[in-house]
Amino acid sequence: MQTMIGVIGGSGVYQIDGLEGASWVKVRSPWGKPSDEVLVGRLNGVPMAFLPRHGRGHVQTPSSINYRANIDALKRLGCTDVVAVSAVGSLRPDFVPGDFVIVDQYIDRTFAREKSFFGPGCVGHVSLAHPTCPRLSAACAEAATTAGVRLHQGATYLAMEGPQFSTLAESRLYRSWGADVIGMTGMPEAKLAREAELCYASVAMITDFDCWHEDHGAVDVAQVIATLTANAGAARRLVAALPGLLPAERAPCPHGCDRALDHALMTAPDKRDPELLSKLDAIAGRVLGPQA
Repeated sequence: MQTMIGVIGGSGVYQIDGLEGASWVKVRSPWGKPSDEVLVGRLNGVPMAFLPRHGRGHVQTPSSINYRANIDALKRLGCTDVVAVSAVGSLRPDFVPGDFVIVDQYIDRTFAREKSFFGPGCVGHVSLAHPTCPRLSAACAEAATTAGVRLHQGATYLAMEGPQFSTLAESRLYRSWGADVIGMTGMPEAKLAREAELCYASVAMITDFDCWHEDHGAVDVAQVIATLTANAGAARRLVAALPGLLPAERAPCPHGCDRALDHALMTAPDKRDPELLSKLDAIAGRVLGPQA
């Protein structure tokens, strides 16, 4: 299998520089409409697809994003590795605005989103003990070093529903839980990538101290945008370094991300819903076979 890198760009990251033969393509998904068309091309000889999570012009809220369609679209295009870039607030004094963080754990506090490709008629349970891919995360960390950013490796991401920022009481609560950063888009994206058997890594850009910091005050959009603008160039340099760190010929993931469905399906084959199976053709076709 050939490596194809999918990049999901969050707030402030709406393009990739230097893509050869780049074109925007519309991907039809049985899960609905993705956030936008997908920019496909090659970067240093490696196929790459870029999807702006909020759509060009930032038209989707964290809750209105069709996460299932986004992941399905990248899978249909042939992506093997997905790097998610997002903006977050810091819940730690040593994680300061402008820093980059490689996320490896999540606390999911979202409640208004579809979180699985599976359901009645085809029940599936994947392991999410380690929701990101260590191999891909290590490549992102190396790329971040190449990009010259201040980096923290390993962090717990508190995913909140939004779109409002936290209350002070919530911010203090999340800090007491041991969360390191807070954002609105990390979930269910990571869960869905695992169900789709995609290696997934999360690169978070810190824009603020949420509202817990005594010297920081309330979060405001102007401050977030200013920090995002400063970080956007570094984020694009990070992405540009990835093709040189991932082999063109892709071996099986040593952590089993690409085999997450091997023992996940619970519904007996003769009880599976044909309509749902048809929607799972890209996500679970490897284990469902031609019936999907």
